[in-house]
Amino acid sequence: MNRSGLLRKTIHIGLLAFASTAVADGHPKFPNSVYGTVHMVSAANPLASQAGLNILEAGGTAMDAAVAVQLVLNLVEPESSGIGGGAFLLYWDASEKKLVTYDGREKAPMSATPEYFQKEDGSTMKWREAVTGGLSVGVPGTLKLLETAYKDHGIHPWKELVTPAIDLAENGFPVTEKLSASIAAAAERGLKTFAQARDYFYNEDGTAIAAGTVLKNQPFADALKMIAEQGSAPFYTGAIAESIVDAIKTETNTGQMTMEDLAAYEVIVREPVCFPYRAYEICGMGPPTSGGLTMGQILGIVSEYDLPSMGPTSEAWHLIIEAAKLAYADRAMYMADSDFVDIPDGLLNKDYLSTRAALIDPDKTMGKASAGTPPWDEAQRYAPDTQLERPGTSHFSIIDRYGNMVSITTTIETGFGSRVMAHGFLLNNELTDFSFAAEKEGKPVANRVEGGKRPRSSMSPTIVFKDGRPVLLTGSPGGSRIINYVTQSVIAILDWGMDPQDAVAMPHIVNRNGKTDLEQDTDAVNLQADLEARGHEVNIRELKSGLHSILIDQLGFYGAADPRREGVAVGR
Repeated sequence: MNRSGLLRKTIHIGLLAFASTAVADGHPKFPNSVYGTVHMVSAANPLASQAGLNILEAGGTAMDAAVAVQLVLNLVEPESSGIGGGAFLLYWDASEKKLVTYDGREKAPMSATPEYFQKEDGSTMKWREAVTGGLSVGVPGTLKLLETAYKDHGIHPWKELVTPAIDLAENGFPVTEKLSASIAAAAERGLKTFAQARDYFYNEDGTAIAAGTVLKNQPFADALKMIAEQGSAPFYTGAIAESIVDAIKTETNTGQMTMEDLAAYEVIVREPVCFPYRAYEICGMGPPTSGGLTMGQILGIVSEYDLPSMGPTSEAWHLIIEAAKLAYADRAMYMADSDFVDIPDGLLNKDYLSTRAALIDPDKTMGKASAGTPPWDEAQRYAPDTQLERPGTSHFSIIDRYGNMVSITTTIETGFGSRVMAHGFLLNNELTDFSFAAEKEGKPVANRVEGGKRPRSSMSPTIVFKDGRPVLLTGSPGGSRIINYVTQSVIAILDWGMDPQDAVAMPHIVNRNGKTDLEQDTDAVNLQADLEARGHEVNIRELKSGLHSILIDQLGFYGAADPRREGVAVGR
């Protein structure tokens, strides 16, 4: 058995012993992936995957299952996502044969200005100065997104979708090694700053709660009971909203969000970003996330080359790295909330991407790439923004018996968000995804802070189509590296024909228009000498993706879960 298969089996044995429904066996075509023919869930925690599978087994839709999965993730993986954050969701409606994309990204308070992160002396805050406390908290969108998409695509009673998380919150769940280690590591990053988080995550002696501890969360259960009965109303206009506004009034970095900001929050149904790639059509989320556009640029550029025949060689990785540099340069210059800034029409223009591809020398690196000049009817010159999101996110993929599909990436931004808790859940620090500088050299930064604006993201929930039929769901956490991770999974599965489980487990090679990161303790480090010979500056470092993918063909579904996290794919 190869390394990825062994890791997957180990995870299943260690974490799925409690599961009432067996994980589907592999299929000879892709023996390392989880195989099913009825329905499938791949999520970042076994309890969340099981909650979603139980809803599917009861006849629920993919959207019904998504509600249950997200609320359980909020409890068991609190450092990554939850109702205190935001999300982007792609939904494939099988009966309508239509892809719908939902924007539940957090928003800046209406009072916010481009000088939001300036100190009293006029200097600009550093990122770490700004994270901890209420100032970094954006108006959350995840719960409103779940409710909005559920009203469009759900059939199971809402209350029953919330019940699994309520039961776990009241009865307790076993703390995993990952959660305990994350809590311990966050002690020096401000998680002990505020009483509610300190009391929940740490023992009286200040040590992190240990793996195996049964952890209960009655305040969260109480919030969920209100949500089960009344939907999102208590969160945006009632008692939960009041607790959020009170919580962000921290002594340092006091927040500006008001009850009016919460009441005014709306989910936006946007047009998907779709683009051709070889025989496929790949669809993702548009701005305010840069994920769909930047992936489209990378794949559009490498489509000029025969990656399938190259395989995962240093030659192919050099081309992917150079394409990523070019795409990240355009991302920094042009991409932000399209409700506030004009974004070039031609970022995915085939001729434009061909001119960008022509800048790549197969034998040596270009160094740092500059933004291009795409076709644009209403040109405005921006200054580049180098703000990079930190990893603290989750992704899950779901297919139901009716053929409906969900690909959703969900976040509270960095690990443990703002470190501020309200009603038992963590609040995001999403506003630190904005550029702290409003302008540079007299030009505005597209991703500057503005009242009511949504900060730029890298989240890249993806659905791939062939001949009008979905063939792959994928996505990942990982901050600004998400785009690299998800693009790599697409290339590995579509171009190199890899077993989906092997594709999500394969070593990472990442570039965000700077140094090239090679994943430590993997075969990726074997590429160092060759890449350096081509002029690349190389870092060896930990790269913690969390890819959760499902491949679909005429035989069924093949689920994959990233062994770097504790997730599993389950199905029947």
